[in-house]
Amino acid sequence: MSLTTSGTGSATAEEAELRALQAALGAEHAAVYGYGVVGGKVQEGRRDEARAAYAAHRARRDALVRAVRDLGGKPVAASAGYALPFPVPDSAAAVRLAAELEERVAGVYSDLVRASAGDRRRTAAEALREAAVRAVRWSGESVAFPGLAERAAATGTDTATSAPSVSAAPGT
Repeated sequence: MSLTTSGTGSATAEEAELRALQAALGAEHAAVYGYGVVGGKVQEGRRDEARAAYAAHRARRDALVRAVRDLGGKPVAASAGYALPFPVPDSAAAVRLAAELEERVAGVYSDLVRASAGDRRRTAAEALREAAVRAVRWSGESVAFPGLAERAAATGTDTATSAPSVSAAPGT
């Protein structure tokens, strides 16, 4: 589906919602991939937590695919591979990666909350809350308003452009 803008030069609410859904879907694809790495490196005591997060992101991803289709869009596909934001040689790095994944997912869900209404907005707010809680569990730190662009600016991360926690690998 090709997104166009209305005659006034601004996107319609449905187009903005579809873009936000696609961004959330892209972030969920990346999170599923990232948790594969986390699960392979995290210490045994946190593997159940990683498995639960992996399952939660898969479920959200599948729901987002349906939501995109419901709006007449073609869901973005997962990349074959992703470049991690930093090396993950051990459990400590895996824990940092999990926290990073959750913070970035929270950012795109913040955008989806802003772009949607009704049940979809409630679902996006729930996903934002869940990601924020997982980020706190992984990092041991919290922020007052997870997913807000203002927080990202303070840390040098742009949630709108870096939402998928990792970028597609070359050639994918």
